[in-house]
Amino acid sequence: MAKKPTARTEFVFFNVTYEDGSQKSNRKVPLEVVDDPYDGEGAIRKALEEQDRQISERSGLPPLMISKIVRAK
Repeated sequence: MAKKPTARTEFVFFNVTYEDGSQKSNRKVPLEVVDDPYDGEGAIRKALEEQDRQISERSGLPPLMISKIVRAK
C-alpha cells in the first residue's frame, strides 16, 4: 500500500544578531510566518524569540535580546 504524502513545510533562513554582539546564522522560520502580510517583521521576531525561549528553557541560560534580523541569502 502506498504511503500518503506528508505535508511539506518550507523554511526561510535568517541571521540573527543579539545585543551582546553574538550572531546565530541560518535560523529557520516557517514560510507561512514570513509571508504574513500584516505583521511580517514582527511575526518573524516573535517566532525567533519563541525558539530562543525554548532553547533557554532546555539549557538553563536566560535568552538574549535580539537586536538585528537579516534574511540569509
